[in-house]
Amino acid sequence: MAFKTALIFLFLPFYTVIQMIIFDFNSSSDMNTWNVVDDVVMGGVSSGKIRLTKSGTALFSGSVSTENYGGFSSVRHRTSVKEVKEYSNLVLRVKGDGKRYQIRLKASRFHYHSYISYFETTSDWQTITIPLKEMYPTFRGRKLHMDNFDFDTITEIALLIGNKRNENFALEIDKIYLN
Repeated sequence: MAFKTALIFLFLPFYTVIQMIIFDFNSSSDMNTWNVVDDVVMGGVSSGKIRLTKSGTALFSGSVSTENYGGFSSVRHRTSVKEVKEYSNLVLRVKGDGKRYQIRLKASRFHYHSYISYFETTSDWQTITIPLKEMYPTFRGRKLHMDNFDFDTITEIALLIGNKRNENFALEIDKIYLN
């Protein structure tokens, strides 16, 4: 009888969900690890902020202005080095405002460039899956002639809005993880 049980077990489909949490917002999250970087660093006047909501999510909100050659707001989280070679996708659980946002990764603290992808939001909760290998390198809004993301580590993650127009924005974030 034990032999039949073992055979049945061998033929059952085996599914595992492997995840690495980058940040899971909750009521006790340390928001001091997230930093806002707006276009004021280059003379612009955009204004963003990130705060914890009563429901335990993060709200990245503010206004983007194209005055003084500006036009972006971002929030960044430097993390301890995360080994990502066993993961294929970056996943975000977000609720937005119908606008387009950018997700950014850095493979090393010493890289001047980021690897990016865009995503569109709705007013409903969404789970957005972005293949890591499709994230491409940019620097100051320009695509670089380098390979797409193909690294074993990440050290920083950022969210950015910069749609080349004046607009208010609000992006609620539940969690960010790899799978």
